[in-house]
Amino acid sequence: MTAEPLPGLDLDRLRAHLDAERPGLLGGPLTGELVQGGRSNLTYLVSDGSGRWVVRRPPLGHVLATAHDMGREFRVMSALAGTDVPVPRTHLLCQDDSVLGAPFYVMEYVPGTVYRTQRLTEQLTPQERVELSWQLVDVLADLHSIDPEPVGLGDFGRPQGFLERQVRRWSKQLAASRSRDIDGIEELATRLAGNLPTTSRTGIVHGDYRLDNVIVDDQRITAVLDWEMATLGDPLTDLGLLAVYWEGFSGIEHNPIAKGIGPEHGFPTAQQLLARYAERSGTDLSELDWYVAFGFFKIAVILEGIHYRFIHDQTVGEGFDHVGALVTPLVAQGLATLKED
Repeated sequence: MTAEPLPGLDLDRLRAHLDAERPGLLGGPLTGELVQGGRSNLTYLVSDGSGRWVVRRPPLGHVLATAHDMGREFRVMSALAGTDVPVPRTHLLCQDDSVLGAPFYVMEYVPGTVYRTQRLTEQLTPQERVELSWQLVDVLADLHSIDPEPVGLGDFGRPQGFLERQVRRWSKQLAASRSRDIDGIEELATRLAGNLPTTSRTGIVHGDYRLDNVIVDDQRITAVLDWEMATLGDPLTDLGLLAVYWEGFSGIEHNPIAKGIGPEHGFPTAQQLLARYAERSGTDLSELDWYVAFGFFKIAVILEGIHYRFIHDQTVGEGFDHVGALVTPLVAQGLATLKED
């Protein structure tokens, strides 16, 4: 790690703020490194020579309204401490932009592996791939089974009208990041808005649940990460999104988003994951196609936002030059999923 200034993280300002707000937390000189950047929030690993912590802040430039919400992410992880859903311990939330130029929070460092690439998933045995897949589904079902009120999240969102607002919200996010024409994306948004599911459940929604948003240590999921889109709403939006991440990118070339998972890599199929969820939660999945189509739409909008930041030199990290090419194929799959109804 380095003591040099990092994009989006001034170590001297961070040190002064932590010394003032959490005296005694840090020991020696503070060093840091960027461990994930640009696509979503920026994530840094910092150390004082004996302990390690993680700092999270929004990306540099063009931050969309309601996205990259540090307070939301901090609050939900703090609330879930002690539940069956594993989360890192939270230490501090700073909403003062004068410290790092944007809100940020500090949480404990959880050791383990984040399976982001095919190179990493290939290190798993066939049995480990299956067992990890079941754990991933079980943790999601456990999250959706938590009553929000007792853990202090009773006012964390507005479940009434959640799906309608979600379609509207992501349509607005798209409009804020448009730099080109995208074939079929308006049709997909219109069809989603006009064919909302007739029934819905209410629970804690992660908002971006997938394999590379969990930490695995000794073949156990030890922490669920990236809660900035969490809210109260229909949990099946998480399940539909997971199905898209699991198989929706299959066959798309130059894909930096989801590699090394799905049945072609020795993991269970998306249908098997859904069956596992239904069995564990007792949930009716007869209308899941809508949620899968919405998952395609949501990811397409997110990637279009990343593409926008990339072409305007507002990203930190590598792998963004191919992101824009993923959007149209995802939109086409979303439309195909709805047309199967």
